[in-house]
Amino acid sequence: MAFKQELDLYLQFVKLEKGLTKNSVVSYKNDLERYFRYLTTETKIGDLAGVSLSHIEDFLNFLVDEELLSASSLARNISSIRGFHEFAVVEGITKANPAELVELPKKASKLPEVLDRDEIEAILDTPDLTTNAGIRDKAILETLYGTGMRVSELTGLEQDRLIFEIGFIRVIGKGNKERLVPVGEIAQDAISHYTEHVRPQFFNPEKAHKAKNKVFLSMRGSALSRMSIWNIVQKASEKAKIEKNVYPHIFRHSFATHLLEGGADLRAVQEMLGHSSILTTEIYTHVDRSFLHQVHKEFHPRA
Repeated sequence: MAFKQELDLYLQFVKLEKGLTKNSVVSYKNDLERYFRYLTTETKIGDLAGVSLSHIEDFLNFLVDEELLSASSLARNISSIRGFHEFAVVEGITKANPAELVELPKKASKLPEVLDRDEIEAILDTPDLTTNAGIRDKAILETLYGTGMRVSELTGLEQDRLIFEIGFIRVIGKGNKERLVPVGEIAQDAISHYTEHVRPQFFNPEKAHKAKNKVFLSMRGSALSRMSIWNIVQKASEKAKIEKNVYPHIFRHSFATHLLEGGADLRAVQEMLGHSSILTTEIYTHVDRSFLHQVHKEFHPRA
């Protein structure tokens, strides 16, 4: 693993010199390993000298967007990252501390903004459908808004999970939990058009083992990363001249908000999102699939 030597030195420091408990050391280790994995896979950074404040902020926003952490866990992650970079400077491993000014992401401290229907329409209309990339990007944006799925669920989506004959997508969510999510005809058409006409052109036999059966591919044939989806969303929102802070997860919030504003049953929306909460139970959130499909078709703006 990249940064393994630096991590080992830091964990030894917090254990022996700061006297942290075994559980605390394990928490620091888990936090920092995830941080380093992100730096390695999403930003391609191979050494600490290349890490900037924006990289750290992007990582924290990624944690918020993916709903991976509670507020207290996110605060601990910030503490872990700050402590590590301060240690790296003191020990002469690197010259600068990019984490010195890092703050709790604004999205984590307040309810996230939601795009209204006009803003959604403007974003969904931005891809250039005369290009293969535009056709793919259109399918991605329609899927994000049409299903409310998380970015990790979108990048992990495989072709055999598209069950359009009954109007559903089978989504594998957090904790490997599976759920069926209704998908409207507009999103279905966008995905089908992409998979039929564009995906075969993107498919690269040499990268088939990496892309596996993933629905959304890069033009070189590899599976799209979370950062790729982020860039597609950013490009579309800029082209649509949206002034709000637009990021992939805002489509999920907008999906749920627009359904509820239209009168959809809260239990049905919770089921579609795959949410689990102390405020709900499996019995309370269990909804018949035919009812889910009916609710989605009746209340989603693009069903």
